[in-house]
Amino acid sequence: MPRVTGKEMIRFLVRRNFSLYRVKGSHHLMRNGEAQTVIPIHGNQDLKTGTLRGILRDINMEPEEFERLWHH
Repeated sequence: MPRVTGKEMIRFLVRRNFSLYRVKGSHHLMRNGEAQTVIPIHGNQDLKTGTLRGILRDINMEPEEFERLWHH
């Protein structure tokens, strides 16, 4: 899986019709209808693999689909 920062993940989600719902500290809540997830922003640090997988689980996206869409 590609290594992505929180900022990059937010841009990825916005391109998929998610919108920023709320910010609490460094945690950004993104929503798209019923799907929602929290993206942590910690400077330019990459998201940890487990955090990225949790985000993908929240938005009902398989890791393989994420990799395919990420490279487009």
